[in-house]
Amino acid sequence: MSKEQTAIKATYFSIAGNASLALIKWLAGFFGNSYALIADAIESTADIFSSLLVLLGLKYSSRPADDNHPYGHGRIEPLVTFIVVGFLITSATIIAYESLQNIQTPHQLPKPFTLWVLGAIIIWKEVSFRIVIKKSKETNSSSLKADAWHHRSDAITSVAAFVGISVALYLGKGYEAADDWAALFASGFILYNCYLIFRPALGEIMDEHIHHDLIVAVREVAERIDGVEGTEKCYIRKAGMTYLVDLHVLVNANITVKQGHDIAHHVQDRLRKEIPEIGNVLIHIEPAD
Repeated sequence: MSKEQTAIKATYFSIAGNASLALIKWLAGFFGNSYALIADAIESTADIFSSLLVLLGLKYSSRPADDNHPYGHGRIEPLVTFIVVGFLITSATIIAYESLQNIQTPHQLPKPFTLWVLGAIIIWKEVSFRIVIKKSKETNSSSLKADAWHHRSDAITSVAAFVGISVALYLGKGYEAADDWAALFASGFILYNCYLIFRPALGEIMDEHIHHDLIVAVREVAERIDGVEGTEKCYIRKAGMTYLVDLHVLVNANITVKQGHDIAHHVQDRLRKEIPEIGNVLIHIEPAD
């Protein structure tokens, strides 16, 4: 299975899971008198749409290079990630606003059964996070990583809701707003996660120089090729699930242009073979002296 297919399959898993949990949370929150659960449901509903965006982005980014996009379509991934972060910020803002409104409004205590619902949700969302984050590392997908962190943030908001409802039920009358305070805390955590998701995607768009380990690996592979006397500049950019490499290779100054050309192709072929996540490779030949 290709990286693209693996990422798309993981996104379908996220969509199905989020849709099921959103429905469960809405029903449990409504019948269980818990705004923390309803806040959780709002986030899961937003997650459905963000996962759909991730799916569309992954399918678009997997298109082959063409005349208008010679480096492929991978840059759609961080753009989708920005939109996903926008969804998260919106849901966090709604949750915070509604929490503050509910804190000021007297209401009934949550029902005890909501704790059982939350316990199951916490376990499921943490398992989902581990599955999707593993796939994001396998495929090197920034948008899939953002989708994985949706599961983790959902698990954290569910933990906050669990604590809030437990406090409300244990302390009883006068502490009905404990789960609303939990929802407010959860919204702050969601905003913090937004930054953690947004920052790497911004670095990808800005071609930030952060791929130091990969640069070392590229140099080591290139310098094992016959005719290569060393390497000089090496620039690496991330585009979707692949990396674009610009490498300056040092060769004997007295060889022919044809020989230098052949060495460059050998370096390109070896890099793609030994480091599969590398896509386009541009080799610049320079005299060693």
